[in-house]
Amino acid sequence: MPLRLLDACARKPVDATPVWLMRQAGRYLPEYRAIREKMSFVEMCRRPDVAAEVTLQPLRRFDLDAAIVFADILLPLEPMGIGFHFTGDEGPVIERPIRSARDLEGVHGIDAAADLQYVMDTIRLVRHELAPGVPLIGFSGAPFTLASYIVEGGHSRNYAHVKRFMYHDPVTFARLMDLISEVVVDYLRAQIAAGAQAVQLFDSWAGWLSPYDYELSILPHVQYVIDAVKGRGAPVIYFANGASAMLDLVAKVRSDVIGVDWRIRLDRAWDQLGDVAVQGNLDPLTLLGPPQAIEERVADVLRRAAGRPGHIFNLGHGMVPQAPPDNVKYLVDAVHRLSAAAG
Repeated sequence: MPLRLLDACARKPVDATPVWLMRQAGRYLPEYRAIREKMSFVEMCRRPDVAAEVTLQPLRRFDLDAAIVFADILLPLEPMGIGFHFTGDEGPVIERPIRSARDLEGVHGIDAAADLQYVMDTIRLVRHELAPGVPLIGFSGAPFTLASYIVEGGHSRNYAHVKRFMYHDPVTFARLMDLISEVVVDYLRAQIAAGAQAVQLFDSWAGWLSPYDYELSILPHVQYVIDAVKGRGAPVIYFANGASAMLDLVAKVRSDVIGVDWRIRLDRAWDQLGDVAVQGNLDPLTLLGPPQAIEERVADVLRRAAGRPGHIFNLGHGMVPQAPPDNVKYLVDAVHRLSAAAG
């Protein structure tokens, strides 16, 4: 059976635009919240049976064209020697932030297949359960996004610590980025070996950088990761949130697919990105509106894609917890209905 999403990644014609949604498995679903009440978030990630169930939950409700494995971008940190925990109010907290060469001592690479075996087991379980025609996406945080958590100690309002580190000690910062890049490569390769049919690299905080700093200190590491993962039978999607003002630089990463946030019109983004598949780019908060508002904005994104091969419909960032499941269903169905009619 044809895999609509993978065909779009390869810029082949499809019968309808494929759609999946970042954070499609999560807090907006009551069945997810029922599980979350019984165990911690990290425990959910580390139990393959639970993580597989959460991965599959949205597929039972919506006609999505892909599943994405339920995990967290921080999971590789613990086997690297970087402890973290989650709090109810603050989110992730890094127990020993790295802000100097001395702090980097004792931090090391990983064997992802062994150290994160529970993620690989989850991938295998999901692949066994997925319907034909629905591929599974694996993922990792991009080097700068992981470095931001590691240096900041968790979420940040202005990324002052990581930028100060980058400016004052560029040599050690580059060592940290090199180390993270190797971990990300190993992690994504292990996911592909376990059965992931596409992988996404989330650069969630890239938009906090100036174009100069992105090109100088971040882009080479992203290029390295993507070049090392491509060609292993799974297309690579790169999503740099907030990077609409520097898409000319993002285009240099040589990814199979480039994800676009909602801060730019899709046609303008695609013109800047050039000869590549493009994913995006509905404002996630559109899901809080009525069906008519959702339909109008879905139609606008599809109109700007103009039927070009290589469009994957997605949100311009992750699903918000307040999204009503009925609206998510309406969105997914509208994408298929309107794109099929246009074709």
